[in-house]
Amino acid sequence: MSESQNIIRPHAEEAYAEELEVLDREDEHPRPANWRLSPRAVVTYIMGGQLPSGYEITPKYFGDQRLIEVAVATLLTDRALLLMGIPGTAKTWVAEHLSAAISLDSTLLVQGTAGLGEEALRYGWNYAQLLAKGPTAEALVPSPVMKAMQDGKLARVEEVTRIPADVQDSLITLLSEKTLPIPELNQEVQAQRGFNIIATANDRDKGINDLSSALRRRFNTVILPLPATLEEEVAIVKSRVDQVRIQMQLPEIATPLEEIRRLVTIFRELRSGRTEDGRTKLKVPSSTLSTAEAISVLQNGQALAAHFGEDGAVGARDLAAGLSGAIVKDPGPDTIAWQEYLEAVIRQRDGWEDLYEACTGRDNSQAE
Repeated sequence: MSESQNIIRPHAEEAYAEELEVLDREDEHPRPANWRLSPRAVVTYIMGGQLPSGYEITPKYFGDQRLIEVAVATLLTDRALLLMGIPGTAKTWVAEHLSAAISLDSTLLVQGTAGLGEEALRYGWNYAQLLAKGPTAEALVPSPVMKAMQDGKLARVEEVTRIPADVQDSLITLLSEKTLPIPELNQEVQAQRGFNIIATANDRDKGINDLSSALRRRFNTVILPLPATLEEEVAIVKSRVDQVRIQMQLPEIATPLEEIRRLVTIFRELRSGRTEDGRTKLKVPSSTLSTAEAISVLQNGQALAAHFGEDGAVGARDLAAGLSGAIVKDPGPDTIAWQEYLEAVIRQRDGWEDLYEACTGRDNSQAE
């Protein structure tokens, strides 16, 4: 087995290298400076489709193509791109694939945290060399953003609203002047064509730091919504679970579409506070119950079925094992909401008896 096959999660440009190569070869549209593909080809890579040669590009994003077109068009301008949405709306996924398609490099990443320092967005120092020789070019440690400026690539800043406000504002000069001053060396780095920043953010987390109006003006915001329909969300979950199963080298195992549909239905109903037919109002748990959470529950179910199952397929018991943990984040109100949903919806729904029994522990075949 090659070393690359042992990597749990290869970068997008590695995992989809063949698709990017074919698109590069067949792309006849104009390409902006330092872009590996034309804007049209980038959208095709993200949304999927069949090329004139008959080669099939797999979709990376299931949703409104116009949103992706607006995102790509933004990266052609002097404004940065801010992808907004609640957790699980594929912000990081879209940002990574945009970087892979445009720069063939999705690794120039800054992960936003509450303790992030300004050097993570600008530059730092090798302190051994700094103490020995003082501030020199050799002692300087460039940030991913600085590397992107030098090479004319895209940099990603994940969870920008988790970053302290004073550190956020260090992006203002980078985005407005496209210049990074290095006063210690009396130098500056000027961005090469092709440089831009893709930031992601959500407004649901506790402890977020709103962007200043000055910084927000330098972004064009694209809001990625939750999947509009049940079928769309089922397709997303199925596609991503199949991809992750291959990456994690789980045994090939049947995942009935009906089980995916049941899981997605539960998440959508609890998320919206009413059943799909609109007849029953429900308590809404504090958890986000995003598409990403549904994918996680199903992945766990696949692992259980593959190694501990008897019939070689994901079933009610495998789903039930992860459902409670995904839904109940605050033991008090969330437990009440989940128990009421079990009794008022799952218990009464035709064909869901097995799931009700598995979730309530009434399945006699389930281990204590």
